[in-house]
Amino acid sequence: MTAVEEAERSGGGLRRVIGRKVLLLFVIGDILGAGIYALVGQVAGEVGGAVWVPFLAAFVLAALTATAYAELVGKYPRAAGAALYTQRAFSIPFLTFMVAFAVMMSGITSASAAARAFGGDYLAEFVTVPTVVGALVFLGLVTLVNLAGISESIKVNVVLTLIEAFGLLVIMVIGAFALLAGDGEPARALEFQPANGAFLGVLGGTALAFYALLGFEDSVNLAEETRDPQRDFPRALFGGLAVTVVIYVAVAFTATMLVETKTLEASDGPLLEVVKAAGLAFPPKLFALIALLAVGNTALINMIMASRLVYGMAREGIVPPVFARMHPTRATPWAAIAFTVAIAVVLVCTGEIGGLADTTVLLLLCVFALVNVCVLVLRRERAEHPHFRAPTWAPVLGAAACLVLITPLTGREAEVYLRAAILLGVGVVLWFVNRLLVGRPTGADVARIGEDRPG
Repeated sequence: MTAVEEAERSGGGLRRVIGRKVLLLFVIGDILGAGIYALVGQVAGEVGGAVWVPFLAAFVLAALTATAYAELVGKYPRAAGAALYTQRAFSIPFLTFMVAFAVMMSGITSASAAARAFGGDYLAEFVTVPTVVGALVFLGLVTLVNLAGISESIKVNVVLTLIEAFGLLVIMVIGAFALLAGDGEPARALEFQPANGAFLGVLGGTALAFYALLGFEDSVNLAEETRDPQRDFPRALFGGLAVTVVIYVAVAFTATMLVETKTLEASDGPLLEVVKAAGLAFPPKLFALIALLAVGNTALINMIMASRLVYGMAREGIVPPVFARMHPTRATPWAAIAFTVAIAVVLVCTGEIGGLADTTVLLLLCVFALVNVCVLVLRRERAEHPHFRAPTWAPVLGAAACLVLITPLTGREAEVYLRAAILLGVGVVLWFVNRLLVGRPTGADVARIGEDRPG
């Protein structure tokens, strides 16, 4: 009998009802989002017309790190993710907390980037307002959905995922039609004109493109609800990444084939420029609406995740207990939601799309580097059940690649490092304030905080 079966018979844990196909759709839906709708132009600014190259490079990096997650989920099929792996590998509660806090803050910075994208060119198709105003109104709407309850939020998420996938399908159809009709300039998609040299240009473009592939790591939170995580999770994870990168490469190729690089770079609604330039008629306002909903989905997913992580930390005594307060009728963690929204408001008012997206990537690259190390350290523990085992070179290369992309070699601006340091500093303050109020949490308490993230 496997460890999973023993847990099922003992009555512990969540119900294992998710099959491979559903898990695959979840992975794809979690990756698709605001990144591809908002950042194609900024990636073009790094490499020129060959926008698809950084997306392909980002896929390779994500696949390397995914091998580590696939092995760890197989060994420890629990929902806590990076926090659990860090605690098992190093048994340092503060380090485990900072990993979880970095994941939480990455969700807020990602939602803030999405909010800035919402308030830009896509919204301008309907109403002209300052970007910050549109972004703040958008955050208010996301907060209302979040406060309404997790059931309502997930239902909205499913609908928005279908809409954002349809929007990308529209771009792919436009690209196919353009190729058949002889429109556009396919040769432009092969032009490689990095602003800072080939190596640094690809690094910078990859760091930005990686934002569009984030989300694959969230699937570990369904580990306890997957029927056969040892077999199904690796296939769904790698399959989801493969499907997504094909979509992204096709979209990037279409964008640069139909629209000049400088036009893409100047727009924070680059795919709208593609629709306007297409020979295949599609109403720009309708596509702008689709893009706004896609951006909204990214923000909603990330704000749900961030608020539930803060709530989980407070419930386990990791941060001050005030953040565990629940709304009396909606049963939602209003204090945690207020905390995460307050941070998002500050970020929206002080950052731009590219910088906020890059901050998200920087925070998660630090987490991914550690996860790649964890998988090697935890090979000292042998699982009693069969599971996926990553080839040793994959997490080694994954950790090395993450560390390279963390460095200033990517051309990352100093304000991105400062922003990330300040956000992590908030976590350090909360940790020590909580120690004065509550006492020192145990490693087991800290490792459980990730289990409160929604799938």
